[in-house]
Amino acid sequence: MTDQKNIYSVSRLNTEVRQVLEGSFPLVWVEGEISNLTTPRSGHMYFSLKDEHAQTRCAMFRMKRQLLRFAPADGMKVLVRARITLYEARGDFQLVVDHMEPAGEGQLRQAIERLKNQLEKEGLFDPSLKKAIPAMPASVGVVTSPTGAAIRDVLHVFNRRFPAIQINVYPVPVQGETAANEISDMLKLVDLRNENDLIILTRGGGSLEDLMAFNDEQLARTIFSLNTPIISAVGHEIDTSISDFVADRRAPTPSAAAELASPDQQHIQSTIEKLFHRLRSHQRQRLQQYQANFTQLHQRLQALSPERQLQGRSQSIDLLEQRLNQLLERKISRVNMQYSQLEARLLQQSPVNRLAQLKTRFVGIRQRLKQLNPGKQLLQHQQKLIHHEQMLKRQARQLIELKQKQLKATARMLESVSPLATLSRGYSITLDDKGHIIRKASQTQKGRIIETRLAEGSIRSRVEEIGINRNK
Repeated sequence: MTDQKNIYSVSRLNTEVRQVLEGSFPLVWVEGEISNLTTPRSGHMYFSLKDEHAQTRCAMFRMKRQLLRFAPADGMKVLVRARITLYEARGDFQLVVDHMEPAGEGQLRQAIERLKNQLEKEGLFDPSLKKAIPAMPASVGVVTSPTGAAIRDVLHVFNRRFPAIQINVYPVPVQGETAANEISDMLKLVDLRNENDLIILTRGGGSLEDLMAFNDEQLARTIFSLNTPIISAVGHEIDTSISDFVADRRAPTPSAAAELASPDQQHIQSTIEKLFHRLRSHQRQRLQQYQANFTQLHQRLQALSPERQLQGRSQSIDLLEQRLNQLLERKISRVNMQYSQLEARLLQQSPVNRLAQLKTRFVGIRQRLKQLNPGKQLLQHQQKLIHHEQMLKRQARQLIELKQKQLKATARMLESVSPLATLSRGYSITLDDKGHIIRKASQTQKGRIIETRLAEGSIRSRVEEIGINRNK
């Protein structure tokens, strides 16, 4: 019986055959004659390649067809690079073409491929040996035809992007039998003169035969031996030459080579402006930070400043002095008030006042006696009056002397309690560093700063030794 597992559907079979074909064969080069060429509205191209013994179907899709530099036609002999596959809808074996060129170019291309493989094995394409392209060259040497479109494109790009770069043009033929040798000799001369930071080797597009000078082995070895970095820009974007692989950098077009070699002045200016704004903003921020730190340190320095502390202490002393003066003034005012009261009382009991009162009484009595006319009594009263007058004068003198003694004693007592009088007698007032009065030796410590106020001026000193009286 048939094993059901070994039965394939047509679609599955075609899919696996396609996978086998595509996985087993690399890209192949096939030469043949075009026949049955069709180009539908999709833009794809379908044709057959044949020789005298066989033919095979081919398809070239629109994206690859747009890169062709010639118009294929029936009967034209071509060389194609293609991928082997299977068109599953019909089960047809076919080639999917990604490159096509006339058959005559095929032989040249094969020779170029052989030379390319040889030079690659020798290490001429080694990326690690390529020199860096300067970011901002001062001088650039352009090796090309002086009359071609390539030099105009290069000069236009340099003038637009960075006109300050000096451009040195070294004219050479870019096609023909002697072109490769002349280009090689010119490159050696330019490198020997050492007047350029960078070399551009370039020409415009053309056929494979037109570009053969840049596939020359001698030219490739000359490019590899240069000390000056070099950019190769040969043909259009789809063109490649051996000089492109040997050069330190490949550019798809002459204009692209000029863009690679020249910095964009607008981009540089924009970058500089951005960096300037960033630098200015950074400087402003740093300056603000420094100012804030300076203000903070300045405030701390002022807070810790000896001058500021002395000012605070001086202000405290002034306040204490004001309070002391106020206390003294109130004390003196009270003493003056007591003195005024004593003086008033003394005046009330003054002998002069008493004598005046007695005289007044005497005059009254004398008038009464005159009215009574008692001669003897009058004489007696006169004697008594004289006696009393003498006694009053004596008592008045004694009272005045007593009051004067009391007044002097009161003045001496007032003077004894006056702080200024105490200071004038050699005493002093001692204050600690906070302005507090020190009454006991135990109220300070060794090494502390104290201030001694005298009758005239003050003395600041440091405590060296403390003696405490243990008897009290």
